[in-house]
Amino acid sequence: MKRSLRVTAGLVGAASLILLAGCTTDPSVEAPKDGAEETATDWFDQELYDKQDAERSVVPEGPEEQPYLQTINAELRDTAEFASSGPKKLCFANASISNPWRQTGWITMNEQFKVLQEAGVFSEMETRDAKDSDDTQIADIDYFISEGDCDGFIISPNSTAALTPAVERACETGKPVVVFDRGVQTDCAVTFIHPIGGFAWGIDTAEFLSDNLKEGDKVVALRILPGVDVLEQRWAAAEKIFEENGIEAVDYFTGADPAEIKKIISDELAKGDVQGVWMDAGDGAVAAIEAFEDADKDYPVMTGEDEMSFLRKWKDTGLTGLAPVYSNFQWRTPLLAMQKIFAGEQVPQEWVLPQSPITAEELDGYLEANEGMPDGHYAKFGGEDLPGYPKLWQDRVIP
Repeated sequence: MKRSLRVTAGLVGAASLILLAGCTTDPSVEAPKDGAEETATDWFDQELYDKQDAERSVVPEGPEEQPYLQTINAELRDTAEFASSGPKKLCFANASISNPWRQTGWITMNEQFKVLQEAGVFSEMETRDAKDSDDTQIADIDYFISEGDCDGFIISPNSTAALTPAVERACETGKPVVVFDRGVQTDCAVTFIHPIGGFAWGIDTAEFLSDNLKEGDKVVALRILPGVDVLEQRWAAAEKIFEENGIEAVDYFTGADPAEIKKIISDELAKGDVQGVWMDAGDGAVAAIEAFEDADKDYPVMTGEDEMSFLRKWKDTGLTGLAPVYSNFQWRTPLLAMQKIFAGEQVPQEWVLPQSPITAEELDGYLEANEGMPDGHYAKFGGEDLPGYPKLWQDRVIP
């Protein structure tokens, strides 16, 4: 079957109403309350913190070799109303492909689509890229609705509140809607797909640093940008744990600029020793490490991400490290969810995917498995069994 994939520029559950963002420079969600400067306290939610903390230790259900089909504490919903035969047209409103994490996922998603198209599940997937703009994505969704030829909608929202009405309008068409990666303030979608979340990331990383440091040690926290709730939640969890363990932590926004990261670390090292580095995303991790090398200082205990540049530098330096993960393989799951929905099979109302950091014991295995991949690739991308592997990801062919 000839592939037809047109690309144009263009839920969380009601209880928690969170946004889940990609790993790098994603747009802000809400302005600070009353114009005040936000702090981690503004983003801390004890109930959600406890939920994600507990989910970290849950053994996922589902096929071991297919983490993108695994679920955590799933409550299933019936989809018999959407059961229908024949190839379906999907309409995908994507926030952007503006960073390596999203680009890696987009390649994976397209390869998964090819497999399902060739199997006769889907006829085409018309995609509109909002380029990190709420207004553009709202217009994209309304365009799909007005065209009237979408059998189902997949939406990766640019931000929470702004996109909620547009997602609700898509739901009102009576066609199935799947939301993934980031959420909206409605549970009208058939399923909302995401890894465990930002608090889980913050707990994993801050506990690791606290376990490998002592009271009074200093950690420099490098943050991408303010206002993105999954990033804010990462820091809110980490700051809580650092305070509880007597770790001195200072945080800076970097914009993921390697030069700024180097300057921040260099300035802190000029003030005194720095024993740890915490990051809310792995962008610029290598620059942070190089700042210690330039200053002829001992390597820090450090958390980065499963981006290959950090994993390779971690191995080369032998530093004490951890690579938290915001599971990139989630980009396969919306298509597989839609396959189940059109087959009338049950799917989780909230589809929580596993989110497990890469440890020192696992590092060599992931380096070997991803040998030849570019630095911007993500080790746990989960597309090794897809047709274009490894060349498309090596060449960073963006559809």
